Amino acid sequence: MGVVHTIQEGLQLTTNSLEIIRTLADANGISGHEHNVRKLYETYLQPVSDALVRDRFGGIVGQKIGDANGPKILVAGHLDEIGMVVTHITDEGFIYFQTVGGWWSQVMLAQRVVIQTRKGDVMGVIGSKPPHVLPADERNKVVKVKDMYIDIGVKDKAEAEEVGVRPGDPIAPWGPFTPLANEKYFMSKALDNRLGCAASVEVLRALQGQTHPNILYAGATTQEEVGLRGAQTLIHEVNPDVAIAVDVGVAGDTPGLTKREAMSKCGDGPILLIYDASMIPNTRFRDFVIDTAKEANIPLQVEFVAGGGTDAGKFHTFGSGVPSVAIGFPTRYIHSHSAIYHHDDFENAVRLVAELVRRLDRNTVKEIQEY
Repeated sequence: MGVVHTIQEGLQLTTNSLEIIRTLADANGISGHEHNVRKLYETYLQPVSDALVRDRFGGIVGQKIGDANGPKILVAGHLDEIGMVVTHITDEGFIYFQTVGGWWSQVMLAQRVVIQTRKGDVMGVIGSKPPHVLPADERNKVVKVKDMYIDIGVKDKAEAEEVGVRPGDPIAPWGPFTPLANEKYFMSKALDNRLGCAASVEVLRALQGQTHPNILYAGATTQEEVGLRGAQTLIHEVNPDVAIAVDVGVAGDTPGLTKREAMSKCGDGPILLIYDASMIPNTRFRDFVIDTAKEANIPLQVEFVAGGGTDAGKFHTFGSGVPSVAIGFPTRYIHSHSAIYHHDDFENAVRLVAELVRRLDRNTVKEIQEY
């Protein structure tokens, strides 16, 4: 086991789930620069954990012992969000950048960003050559990321450096957590995957004062968006018997999408990934999730993702194999400044994962492992 910190007894968590999601989503922490989010996250994990376990990559989980002789269950979101890093400041004070994680160039232009410098946060906007000066044949072409820059409103490089900007500084999208017209819908940057981080906390909270036949480790990894890197380090620390990645999925309920492209709808329940590019889930674990949802009367959708993956892609290949599944939330416009989710899906995902933990005793886990 890695670094374990015993938690002070008697602490209580009174913040509701929406407040946790809002606070985590509004915090900035791109891949490799999650430390500020992690410090904040610890304040939510501590009151509902017997101990905290950390890896040396920034991942953290809260431990809750139900049966000290039972199997070990890992439930994890990921702390990082997509972003950019400063690569170069021009003589005129404009900033070029390297993307971190998967960006689609068409969602980037004219969007605000926050550069995290040693002197504090600096607001900017992503710009490019204006369409007014482009010839007709270029005006309808997609602007490439290499042709974009960030404007922070300074007169030259010296002024940019004076406010603290330097190569390597992380750049996060700016998109405050915002309630929408229907009170169950919310919009924000970083829902991928602060939703999963918040869900891990809520699972721990749901099990307070309850027995469960296992040892639960619930929290979050780091650097998922750049290749599931933190999943590989965290699972070494926990060494679980089964693992559940909690992440977002592509909602299929917007214009233009077909069932062959994305099947889930916001508000119809959490999703279980039946296939993605990083993992084919353990069949018995998959069926156990589906059966549990049905027996507990929890709405559940299934989804597939032809490209991309979740931390379960690393979890399931650890050691001689760790049966794993990915459970998440149908989310619109992921990997942008303004994703949208339905809060009922979050609450039902927490209900489902907590119910799975209550049922994952040694015999059940052994049956799943005998795949």
